[in-house]
Amino acid sequence: MKVSAFTFIKNAIIYDFPIIEAIQSVLPLCDAFVVAVGKSEDATLELIKSINDPKIIIIETVWDELQRKGGKVLAMETDKALAAIPADSDWAFYIQGDEVLHESHLNAVKEAMLKYKDDKKVEGLLFKYLHFYGSYDYVGNSSKWYRNEIRVIRPGIGIYSYKDAQGFRKGDNEKLKVKAIDSCIYHYGWVKDPKTMQKKKLNSNKFWHEDSWIDKNVAKGEEFNFMGIDSLQLFKGQHPKLMQPRIDKMNWKFDYDISFNKIKFKDRVKSMLNEYLGIDLNYRNYKLLR
Repeated sequence: MKVSAFTFIKNAIIYDFPIIEAIQSVLPLCDAFVVAVGKSEDATLELIKSINDPKIIIIETVWDELQRKGGKVLAMETDKALAAIPADSDWAFYIQGDEVLHESHLNAVKEAMLKYKDDKKVEGLLFKYLHFYGSYDYVGNSSKWYRNEIRVIRPGIGIYSYKDAQGFRKGDNEKLKVKAIDSCIYHYGWVKDPKTMQKKKLNSNKFWHEDSWIDKNVAKGEEFNFMGIDSLQLFKGQHPKLMQPRIDKMNWKFDYDISFNKIKFKDRVKSMLNEYLGIDLNYRNYKLLR
């Protein structure tokens, strides 16, 4: 079985992406890892080169700054990386620059890849998600956070990145048929010091909206206000070992009263149906095989 991985990144240092941790978390599963490095205003290219692993394949790209609707440029960069993986790969593992696979889940992923390698009905593997917010101590628990997403796909069958690169489709906008596996992606995109988070939000909105929309709808100021969240819960597990140095260096404080929430009534009902009856009414960007 040959496994490749792929990701894209730009300005990783300016916006404090844990891209090294993301790549290293998946490397043990891979024979090759393609990193599409966008032309950056910092030393992102040198940072990726510093991994110094023979599995790493770097392709240098230029982002199309005119693609400012729906995050399309993110999907375009994902597709560039996907197109560069070795053609004889059985599976392709996609990891974004703010996601980390826990080391305790490596075996589960490998076993699933082996189990479904020759089952052509299975076009991808579906992962659970933990979305950290504000600090490493809290995770989002409302329906605004996607609970599952595809992170392993079967290459060579016309799969492409969908919309803003959250998931994948194939052919004429067809959802992938996937198997859910007992593995989780740790998403750290909302854990940054308030000043860096504000810079990142101002920058990332440029991939979805025009300047006039940003001026009207994005809060100004030097620091991001983390208190605008609807609901959080305490994280009681263990972070990936790769993330521990970042956790140790955290230089800001974020406290949240978990008894307080602003979850809408309809979202409360959806959560209760899912928790007690197993009925999931959330949007699915895939077809789940039983």
